[in-house]
Amino acid sequence: MLLVMPLSSYRMHKIYIAAIMNYGLGSDDPEELAYYNKIRKEMDDMKRQPIKKGIFLNWDTPEGMDK
Repeated sequence: MLLVMPLSSYRMHKIYIAAIMNYGLGSDDPEELAYYNKIRKEMDDMKRQPIKKGIFLNWDTPEGMDK
């Protein structure tokens, strides 16, 4: 019988730091690798999305609002 232990918050944090810093994981644990790969994929997806910065201004004021 194989017992699967969930990742502790401490270990998840260490894996997260390794992923965002683009470090290798150094572990063969499938659960840790899956979490690491999930974070790396989310980061890659965020890089592909266009960044929307600032506030969009509407210079076309409705009639009567410019007085």
